[in-house]
Order: sequence, then structure tokens, then C-alpha cells
Amino acid sequence: MGKYFGTDGFRGEANEDLTVEHAYKVGRFLGYYYGKNHRPKVVIGKDTRRSSYMFEYSLVAGLTASGADVYLLHVTTTPSVSYVVKSEGFDCGIMITASHNPFYDNGIKVINGGGYKLEADVEAQIEAYLDGEMPEIPLAKKENIGRTVDYAMGRHRYIGYLISLATRSFQDMKVGLDLANGSATTVAKGVFDALGAKTYVMGSEPNGLNINMDCGSTHIEQLKEFVKQNGLQVGFAYDGDADRCLAVDENGNVIDGDKILYLCSIYMKERGELNNNTVVTTVMSNMGLYKALEQEGISYEQTAVGDKYVFENMMANHHSLGGENSGHIIFSKHAMTGDGVLTSLKIMEVILEKKQPLSELVKGMETYPQLLKNVRVKNKKEAREDMAVQQAVKAAEELLGSEGRVLLRESGTEPVLRVMAEAKSEELCVQAVDGIIEALIAAGHISDVAK
Repeated sequence: MGKYFGTDGFRGEANEDLTVEHAYKVGRFLGYYYGKNHRPKVVIGKDTRRSSYMFEYSLVAGLTASGADVYLLHVTTTPSVSYVVKSEGFDCGIMITASHNPFYDNGIKVINGGGYKLEADVEAQIEAYLDGEMPEIPLAKKENIGRTVDYAMGRHRYIGYLISLATRSFQDMKVGLDLANGSATTVAKGVFDALGAKTYVMGSEPNGLNINMDCGSTHIEQLKEFVKQNGLQVGFAYDGDADRCLAVDENGNVIDGDKILYLCSIYMKERGELNNNTVVTTVMSNMGLYKALEQEGISYEQTAVGDKYVFENMMANHHSLGGENSGHIIFSKHAMTGDGVLTSLKIMEVILEKKQPLSELVKGMETYPQLLKNVRVKNKKEAREDMAVQQAVKAAEELLGSEGRVLLRESGTEPVLRVMAEAKSEELCVQAVDGIIEALIAAGHISDVAK
């Protein structure tokens, strides 16, 4: 990770860690970088945060000042930007979002011409420019100044693409959608309505301040109640930029990313679509997923946390399915990034083709009790490498033995350490996690603890 760019772009509190000056200079650099030999074309999408409009204007100013033409998708999803970049020949795309973070945060995700996340060496060059470590970029003059184009049609083409992927009508299916008051509000309901579902929505009234607030994949308890109250057959919850999807079955039980990987891998294997008979996961996936995959004779690989790393592994090894338990699921035949709406369509395909409720489709996977606590710290690296903390981690590992595991890792987007344990019982998980947090507190590293 660089100084500004983490595993998922440049993210921080708006006008605190990420400012309009940063956005302007990112635009200036990208316009210059992609415009060395031709007039570059850049497409921009944004989520519903109040600050997204501010950053959009700053990026546009920087890009056009460097001679780039900018095409605006307006409020849309991260995967739609990836789709438009790749399918319509843009030099790069930018998504303005802080994903599942609260409204006061924001971020800049840059997508390269191939439709996936920007290369680390280019991010390093942007950071050097932000810090004044390279010469100033010349301004475009006269007819070379860039222009701005309304490009809502790009989002509409993406919606059409999603609809085209469905293998069956959704008629007579009662489906709940939690749109997180975010990007999915411009995409998801239209797709499900077009496919014939009787669609029930919540989290569909964004006001700039309520994105992810008590809704979406980070607050899925709301969708659980929504599904049960309305007698729905399935529910889907997205995050702020709709690159994640979690599901709720007909009984109100949460189907996380691991269970989604489980049911999709079995289905794809049956149809000869699971390349290399392998699923790509991250180190955060539940032990129960691995045991269930082994029962089905399916192999798996692990990467560091982040759909960026999952995708890199998939491309390097030609795998067709991968993802995270947080709901970033990648179907490489159809997308270059996690796509929440696409994931929900794939789950619908399994339900309809197998003619079984979602609860039946996932009953072969037993999830190990898992506890994850997010700890806000003063310095992530120092806290993680502290000798006393490392000793606490070792003690927790000895406590859990071979039937459990402990993971202490840095967030790629926040000043947070994630402390996670899996074990045979919830009590053991609590004991392991709290022991590590107590060591962090005693060593003076913690500024806050959240669930």
C-alpha cells in the first residue's frame, strides 16, 4: 500500500484526509498520463454521498485542464464503471466512493483501460505528483482543453448487459432489495423489474447523508426483518457502491460471501464452468467453507484480503470464481471486479435452475463461529508488530489449536486493525479476540473499538 492509495483506492474523510485539491491533482495527472500520445477519454461514476459531487467537479477540472475528455455516468455502481471502460474503449475510469464506509468518508477508485483496478506503479506516480516530487504538468491550451459529456447512456447499457445475463424469467419470485441508499438505487430495481420479479425495496431514498446508514450489507439485520415481514423468497443487500452483495434466505437467515461462493461453486462445477475446479478465497474466509468445498471435491486458493488480490490470482491462473466473505464475488466470465447486482442474478439463477429455496442450497456448509472486532489504532504497523501483541496472538493460537484460527490484519482503507478468531465455540472466539485487544490496550495502541 502507498501513502494515499490503499487496497481500494484513495480513501479518507472528505476535506480532511481526501480534499478537493487531491482530487484535482489526481485528475491532472491522469489526464497527462493517458494523454501522452492521443486525446484521452475518461469516464466517471459516483455514489450518493454529498461530497461525491464536489469531488466529481474537482476531478473533471483536473482532467479537462490536462486535455482529457470526461464522460459522466452520474450516480452508478463501481462495476458499471469497469464495464463501460472495458466495453467502450475508455483510457481509464474513476469511481468516486468510499464503498461501505459512512457518508462523511469518500474515495477515488481508478480503473485502468482493461476494466480492473489501476496498477500499483501508476498509483505510485500519482502519489509522487501529489507530494510535489515530479515537475508540474503543463496545462492544455485553446482547442486542446478537454470537454465534459453527459454519458448516462453508459449506465443504461450496463443495465441492459445485466438483464441479458439472466437465464430465466423471475416471474412469480418475490425478491427484496436493500439498496443501501447508495449506487444500487440507479441500477438494481430496474434489472429485477425487467426480469419479471415482484420487487420490494428498502434503502432507496438517498439524501447524501444516509448511505449505508442502518441499511445495506453492513446492516443486514434490517433486510432479515424485511424479508420475513413481507414473506419474500429471497433478499439481497448491497453496499454503498454495489460491488458487494449479501443475501437473506426465505427464513431470514444471512447468506454471506462464503456461502455464496459455496453454492455457486457447486452449481458451476455441475455445469462445467468452474475453471480448474478451483475457488479463489481470501484469508478471511470461514474454515467451514474449506471443509464444505473439500466434501464436494472442489479445490481452493487463498489470497490477501481485497478483491484486487482475488482478481489478480484469478487472472494469473484462469480461475472463474472467487471472492470474499464480505460479499465481493467475482465471476471472471462476466466482470473484472466484484459486482453485487451480478452476484444476486447468479444466486437467482441457481435458485431457479435447481428449483430449491436458498436455505436448502447452502445447508451443506456449516459455518464455524467467528468473531471479528475492528480496533481503531494510532499506527497500524506499530500496533500489529508490537512484541506484546504478537505474544497475545500466539497465546490465542495455542488456545484454539488445530480446530480454530486467529487473524490480526491491517485495514487497507482505515486506521484500523481487524482482530478475528474462528473456533468450535463462540466463547473461545471471544476469549481469543479479547485477549489480543487487551494486549493492544495495555500497550497504548488503541483509540477506539467497534464491532
